[in-house]
Amino acid sequence: MTINKILLCSGFLLACFVHAAVGQTTATSKYDQHEAFSPLFYPTNGNEYRSASGAPGHKYWQNRADYTISAVLDTATHRISGSVAITYKNSSPDKLPFLWLQLDQNIYREDSRGAATTVVTGGRFANRSFTEGYNIKAVNVVINGKKTAVKYNITDTRMQLILPEALKADGAVAKIYVDYAYEVPQYGTDRTGRLNTRYGWIYEVAQWYPRMEVYDDILGWNSIPYQGASEFYLEYGDFDYTITAPAGMIVAGSGQLQNEAQVLTPKQQAQLAKARNSDKTVMIRDSAEVVAAQPRGGMHSWHFICKNARDVAWAASTAFVWDAARINLPSGKKALAQSVYPVESIVTPNGWARSTEFVKGCIEIYSKQWFEYTYPVATNVAGIVGGMEYPGIVFCSHRSTGGGLWGVTDHEFGHNWFPMIVGSNERKYAWMDEGFNTFINDGSGKVFNNGEFYQKQQGQSMGRAMSGDPIMSTPDVIQSSYLGIAAYYKPAMGLSILRDYVLGKERFEYAFRTYIERWAFKHPTPWDFFRTMENVAGEDLSWFWRGWFLNSWKLDQSVKDVKYVNNDPAKGALITIENLEQMALPVVLAITDSKGNTDTVKLPAEIWQRGSTWTFKQNSDSRITKVVIDPDKAFPDIDPSNNIWAGGSKKVPANVTAKDVLNKYLQAIGGIDKVKAIKDQVTTATGTVQGTEIKMTRKFKSPDKFMLDVFIPMMNVHATKLVVNGDSVSAIQMGNPVPVDAASRERIRANLALIPEVDYLKDGVEIHLSPNIVTDDNGKDTYLITVKEDDDLVTELYYDVATGFLVKKISRNGEQETGAIEASDYREVNGVKFPFLLKNNIGGQQIDFKVDDIKINSGITDTDFK
Repeated sequence: MTINKILLCSGFLLACFVHAAVGQTTATSKYDQHEAFSPLFYPTNGNEYRSASGAPGHKYWQNRADYTISAVLDTATHRISGSVAITYKNSSPDKLPFLWLQLDQNIYREDSRGAATTVVTGGRFANRSFTEGYNIKAVNVVINGKKTAVKYNITDTRMQLILPEALKADGAVAKIYVDYAYEVPQYGTDRTGRLNTRYGWIYEVAQWYPRMEVYDDILGWNSIPYQGASEFYLEYGDFDYTITAPAGMIVAGSGQLQNEAQVLTPKQQAQLAKARNSDKTVMIRDSAEVVAAQPRGGMHSWHFICKNARDVAWAASTAFVWDAARINLPSGKKALAQSVYPVESIVTPNGWARSTEFVKGCIEIYSKQWFEYTYPVATNVAGIVGGMEYPGIVFCSHRSTGGGLWGVTDHEFGHNWFPMIVGSNERKYAWMDEGFNTFINDGSGKVFNNGEFYQKQQGQSMGRAMSGDPIMSTPDVIQSSYLGIAAYYKPAMGLSILRDYVLGKERFEYAFRTYIERWAFKHPTPWDFFRTMENVAGEDLSWFWRGWFLNSWKLDQSVKDVKYVNNDPAKGALITIENLEQMALPVVLAITDSKGNTDTVKLPAEIWQRGSTWTFKQNSDSRITKVVIDPDKAFPDIDPSNNIWAGGSKKVPANVTAKDVLNKYLQAIGGIDKVKAIKDQVTTATGTVQGTEIKMTRKFKSPDKFMLDVFIPMMNVHATKLVVNGDSVSAIQMGNPVPVDAASRERIRANLALIPEVDYLKDGVEIHLSPNIVTDDNGKDTYLITVKEDDDLVTELYYDVATGFLVKKISRNGEQETGAIEASDYREVNGVKFPFLLKNNIGGQQIDFKVDDIKINSGITDTDFK
């Protein structure tokens, strides 16, 4: 679910103000090579079910569940009544005296475990309103031809069936019949729900029937309750289902529609046939038809079949505009890309009218690169759900446009490879679907329409943010603000590093494709993935898995020293590097000599097998002027400042003081008198996260009023809102209030000054000018001033030596960095210069806020701060 990228950013933005810790630096090495390169890694040996090579063993088995479902949608009550017949095949070597089923709709009950474990501030997976969950009307089982009403026990989101006789091993079959009903929640933890539009409700229906739990060779029954954050683990089978809905509604579902002639108009049938042979989008039902539609009586039954799938979902509405186009698959087969969306989502130039183009584009890319798409239809639905995936159908926000619509469409359809084709256990290992998918999304983004919406992510900026829960954590135990890193960014970055810096593209892609092929429509574990990558690529990667996936180790590579052979630069340089934290990775260095030549040196991770320092010889014939570790900023280094050696430190001139630097800055932006004349200011800015637009508004009124509002139009939600009005401080994250403790409140109030340098010049403020000039990555020289705000809080300010402008600000709580921002593009407003480009590196995603407008002394009122 791609929306976690936005949630990650909103949480970090708020943390910048309440000083939540996200990482720390260190001065001495903590590295232990014995732990990093320990010879013991795999907890068990391979066996007949799962081989040591990572492939399914010669006796690998998994159970199967085929479903026949009939459901009726009552739009007056928003209620679904259904009956499901499940043909369950027990291929295990075990007799099963009972069976477990999932009842996910029960999470929406007020007394559910999911509701009880939701933090008071709410969040994406919090219930915004409650339903009664499933109403189970009858449960019957047929074993050996005998139908019996069985005893069942419902515990939260699970139902146990006590069988009249044990289901035998090695292929025995039971048939389970369940009659049920439930109310479709308006907001179903961003996975299902309904949206009221101008021309009718849009129903996005998922987790809509009782589903079999997985019984496997790892845990037996996988009966983890559904609590919202963790997703699903399901058996494969064939689905034959019928949705009966009021006539006039368009129903789109997983799989192939079987009765077009009974539910579509002749015109719609003709246009659909045209679309199946068109690479361009063809309109099946246009907006004029939606607007002109008249209420109709009666009901229509829509019949779908979806084969070899782990689930099905559907959507229905009278409001749907419908278009489609052909998907061309590598084998020569064809599939259909289609989109259904309300009239309100038709915006130019990059609204939902491009959705089918996006669906077709990403599926053709993934089919060529990794594994051919396996469903006959791929449907994108615009509705209340921000982003959620099901086999052959995805739900995306009706508000998405442009790069945001491409990003969410691409991500959700990427899930048709992970976990729809490669059926990992999402309840336990979110990274095996979200992380793998985020990784392949980066590749498709580069290719689609020549990278129209591609945004390169910078790994280095993610260093301090990656010290939370290990990747190998159950989603429900990962802090919600960190889920975007642990499940999405970090595993995706790990695969990129593995490909680009450890194995190389050819070896990596062959191994990764082999993993997909081996485990298509099966149930791999993390160990199956690790073993496959090692065996196929021919590399012991236990050090990598241990450091990147099993632990939350940090990376801090540094250039320690540069010397010369016999003190003669003409005889070559001896460069010493150091690993200061526990994570071991390869090292890439750019080395520049006095002649202007730059050489790239790549060293394998094995240089760290014997300790925390490594010295190598560079065959240069002149003095080394600069050494840069990770010049492409691909690695998540927690302290990039020690990645650069520039021939020895430049010293600040003896006659320059901290107050001189501050005064130069104030003079550069317009002078202290003009700064003091500012009584109020309003700044508006726009940024994007993976193509999703974010609006930022910041208001200031002297002496003690401040407001920051970060708004996501696509979701119609305030990601972060902070309001300070005298002694009152309030905060909102993702539309929910966030408690601000007394210490954070005082810190926020103490740091409200629009231009704090004015206050830093006053007597009693503890400021310190570093004796060394700091050279940034672009070769720009800066003065570094450290301001001690209180016993814990420190602010680092970097001022351009040449211009005097503030170019970077870093806030620290002790050793922990709590916020960082780069400022540039200074422009004059009412005689004072302000930066119009504010760069934030948040969780590995760079957000460039471009200032739209700044107003000074416009007379804003106190009501803006309520």
